[in-house]
Amino acid sequence: MSNFLHHILEPRSIAVVGASNNTTKRGYHATKALIDDGFSGAIYPVNPNADHILNLACYDTLASIPDDVDLVVSCVPAKVVPRVIADAGEKKVKGVVILASGFGEMGTEGKRLEKQIKSIALSYNVRLIGPNTSGFFNLYKQINLLGLQGVKPGHIGFISQSGNMLLSLALEAQANGHLGFSCYVGPGNQIDVGFSDYLRFLGKDKNTKVAAFYIEGFNNGEDFLTAAKEVTPNKPVIVYKSGSTEAGIQSASSHTGALAGSYAMTVDVLEQSGVVVVERSDLLLPVAEALELQLPAKGKRVAILADGGGQATIAADRIIENDLEFAVLAEATKDTLADILWPQATVNNPIDVAGSTDADPSLFAHCIDILLSDKNVDIVLVVGMFGGYAARFGESLKGIEIETAKNIASIAQGHGKPVIVHSLYSSIKTQALQVLRISGIPFYASIEIAVSAVRALCSRGVYLESIKHPSNTLTIEKNTLLASVALIKQARSHNGDMLLENEAKTLLKNHDIELSDEVIVKNSNQLKEAFIRFKDQAVAMKIVSKDILHKSDAGGVKLGLRTLDEYSDAYSNIIVNAKAYNDKADIAGVLITPMAKKGVEIIIGMVDDPIFGRVLMLGLGGIFVEVLKDVTFRKLPLSHYDAESMLDSIKAKKVLEGVRGNQGVDRAAIIDLLLKISSLITAYPEIAELDLNPVIAYPKNYAIVDARVILAEG
Repeated sequence: MSNFLHHILEPRSIAVVGASNNTTKRGYHATKALIDDGFSGAIYPVNPNADHILNLACYDTLASIPDDVDLVVSCVPAKVVPRVIADAGEKKVKGVVILASGFGEMGTEGKRLEKQIKSIALSYNVRLIGPNTSGFFNLYKQINLLGLQGVKPGHIGFISQSGNMLLSLALEAQANGHLGFSCYVGPGNQIDVGFSDYLRFLGKDKNTKVAAFYIEGFNNGEDFLTAAKEVTPNKPVIVYKSGSTEAGIQSASSHTGALAGSYAMTVDVLEQSGVVVVERSDLLLPVAEALELQLPAKGKRVAILADGGGQATIAADRIIENDLEFAVLAEATKDTLADILWPQATVNNPIDVAGSTDADPSLFAHCIDILLSDKNVDIVLVVGMFGGYAARFGESLKGIEIETAKNIASIAQGHGKPVIVHSLYSSIKTQALQVLRISGIPFYASIEIAVSAVRALCSRGVYLESIKHPSNTLTIEKNTLLASVALIKQARSHNGDMLLENEAKTLLKNHDIELSDEVIVKNSNQLKEAFIRFKDQAVAMKIVSKDILHKSDAGGVKLGLRTLDEYSDAYSNIIVNAKAYNDKADIAGVLITPMAKKGVEIIIGMVDDPIFGRVLMLGLGGIFVEVLKDVTFRKLPLSHYDAESMLDSIKAKKVLEGVRGNQGVDRAAIIDLLLKISSLITAYPEIAELDLNPVIAYPKNYAIVDARVILAEG
């Protein structure tokens, strides 16, 4: 456990600086909330202008408190906070919660004040929550600095940059009737304690079964990913991230740099670390509920059990949209279902009972048992009227439904597989549904939300399975490392912060990455030798200059050259164009290489993102990257599973699998390339950006057409 947060969020004694008898002041509400909630530790109001506050003895200063203090709650204005932190340091207080606003969010003067209080805190080893925080509660320690009423103790730990999001979820939990919270923290401006600290705390907190976050922006995204990898193998973590990471969008010389920092990148790297990401605020609590109650699914194969064709179709659509799979039922499963259902029932997935359950809802339990017994089924989604049969068809079914609800939970537990229920009667909360929920099966009024819960359980299960088999990082031989370091050093001395295309390709070759033959021509007299070398092959000719990054824009690329005359004309034209584009350009030569055959264009790139660090991107080339931005990201280094999942995450992945009679691409070769690129980049911290665009993928192997490497500023 993070010891410093243990003392702050589970304190034995609390001093409220700025405590007050004025009912309009935060110092009054903070003190009263501690008293009303029955905080078992000592409460010390601090205010030099009062003898007693809410019948508690009041102290002039922190120093005048005779006993040790674990936590200070600062309710004073921003300008007084530096003095409070210094006093807390002298008192050897572990932490201070700063409720005041008026800091970094207010501009230059506020940022200066933040810097001052952080410096004071560091000098005394005092940890800070906030400033500009809404406060926190820990319901198992009877601490509620927000004074929020009606919040039920439960097992969801919630960290939110929005106080209104907490209020929204608290009201939603009250309406649910079963859900509650272990603790909540509003992190405020996070000048000290940040998201990763809270995540590590929740990961160890025995009262928290699910760690949930509402995040607007990361101060240290890379450390959050590290913390997530520590926590997610043992406990579900769910994040709702609003907006895009604008701080991560930077001007860069490649597609990778332009696309990095996006919301899509944030989602990808979080999910890579085992975090379940929801894209709507109304999914945060329902999905957290499913993760709290249900075992993760072993895979993504879903069986839909419905009592109506229309809703079965809706559920099927949502399953496909959420990148889940329909379980292919074994023939024995279908035969057994057919034996107990009416003849008009559909026993192919999605299963439609077609009225079979109207008079006997217990058939739901039998069907679920049959489906969960099928090794091809990872999870069952029930869609329709379950829980409302007594209300719809007669009270005589009430007892049967209640008993069936208990049986469904028992069957799911026995198989060790999850079940999620959508019910038209969720808003009524019939007794059968309440029994179902008490037994550990969540139910939802919306098919879309139910499918999101299914997706979360599947994603978590697939992640837990993937980390059982981590891949080893590829070993790079010492001679390769030495040669590549020398290449980078030499390139920096000649070209500044970049490698020329031929140098970038040499770096790739050093690491056993296959490339086409090529030659650099430095003057027209060398063209004949190149022509003889590539005779009978169409070639491409490209300018090589540290001052011309975008070759095509400068007229520095000529394609499909076959004759010596074409070589000569193209060379002259490229040089003239380059000089016209930048008359001061340092031209290292012209690169000549055989034209690559047609295939599927992909792009592979890396950027050192300011939020998440070094991130690799894979996408389909051409219009897919230019317009559709069909790309996927992973934090480096990659595991074998990461590389595989990148290919599977492309929205137009059917293009990779082969369409209109074309063969699919060589997956194994692309995965091998991704892993080699991962090892290469990991080995050289000097590399700030890499772009392979395009890489042309074939049914067997691939061709890297262009390569660019940008170095970190030296």
